[in-house]
Amino acid sequence: QVDDPEAALKELEAHLGFPLQGFVPYTRSVRPGMEIPKDRLQKYLEDVLGAHPPAPLELRQFDHGESTRSYLVKFGGRLLVLKKEEEPPSGPSGPSVPREYRVLKALAEAGVPVPPVLALCEDRSILGSPFLLLEHCAGRIHRAASLPAVPPHQRRACYGAMANVLARIHSLELGAAKLQDLGEHGNYIQQQVETWTEQYRAVETHVIPAMERLIQWLPLHFPESQKTTVVHGDFRMDHLVFHPDRPEVLAVLGWKFATLGDPLCDLANNCMSFFLPAPSGARRGLRECDFGHLGIPTAEEYSQMYCGHRGVEHPENWNFYLAFAFFRRAVMLQGRHRGSLAGEEPPGQLGPKDAELVADLAWDFAVKEGFRVFENLPPTKLLLRHSSTWAG
Repeated sequence: QVDDPEAALKELEAHLGFPLQGFVPYTRSVRPGMEIPKDRLQKYLEDVLGAHPPAPLELRQFDHGESTRSYLVKFGGRLLVLKKEEEPPSGPSGPSVPREYRVLKALAEAGVPVPPVLALCEDRSILGSPFLLLEHCAGRIHRAASLPAVPPHQRRACYGAMANVLARIHSLELGAAKLQDLGEHGNYIQQQVETWTEQYRAVETHVIPAMERLIQWLPLHFPESQKTTVVHGDFRMDHLVFHPDRPEVLAVLGWKFATLGDPLCDLANNCMSFFLPAPSGARRGLRECDFGHLGIPTAEEYSQMYCGHRGVEHPENWNFYLAFAFFRRAVMLQGRHRGSLAGEEPPGQLGPKDAELVADLAWDFAVKEGFRVFENLPPTKLLLRHSSTWAG
């Protein structure tokens, strides 16, 4: 109990080094070396938004996922999100900020829940690199797939809302959304496997046997038929903003890797948490959980939810997509491990065993897919199939 609550609040804010009023979770003080010139940003915001608040802007940095170049800006009474281009651009498609701006504008017009887009600035004299300005979308972001902060009777509905919004993204008519040239049509998985294999070789620090087997196995088992839709590229629970009180997705975040591709890759990426252990350096998983007790659907039930929303059959070669999703994730983890060895990532957060664990999971699904293919082959074709194509 305090005599002067306002004074006590200010004292606590001074001690913590950031304001508590209007505090947004998963933010932190700006990391050293990632500061941006507040005076130039203040002038830009005044010009673009036509507002001149009396107090200077306040700046924090998001500490959520890998959003190291995303900032929270308090400008007068508004909360904004600023996404700054990495220099040099890290994505295979070049600069990601102008691309993300275009995607978000098109998705908003098509009715997909995304944060409201305010402006794109490509003038490097402002902050040194292009940046995107969004309205902050208030709500709840669930970092744990078990949804501990959600009442058990609402958890299944949260997963249903997630499946529904993913199906809506994949059901967009490309021409109507003006996104038909967002990427190439066809051969998405082939190109992805080549790209991630090259990336793995670039960050390899030691031999991971499962990765060597997968690099040989994946090109021999590409799906014969691939659909082409908008794909998010990193769709998962903690890239969604939920309504504070009900199972409704208010916004989908993290569109950096959006392109045209096979929608089942998005779904498989979304389902990885069902198979990962918890806790795990790879990602918080659900493998040891009692789904019935938690009120959460199983991976099979969740993927069926998605297929029901899209009006499609569950894919026969589903294990291929899961194998590729875990292979891709293993490459990312290996890259972060290599970065920690080089001093580019905080030490001690990830070790070589994390990539190995995920690679082994990928190979488990490859083995399952191999047995499925084997069992479905007619007897005459069994004699013609080369033994090196078996999984296992």
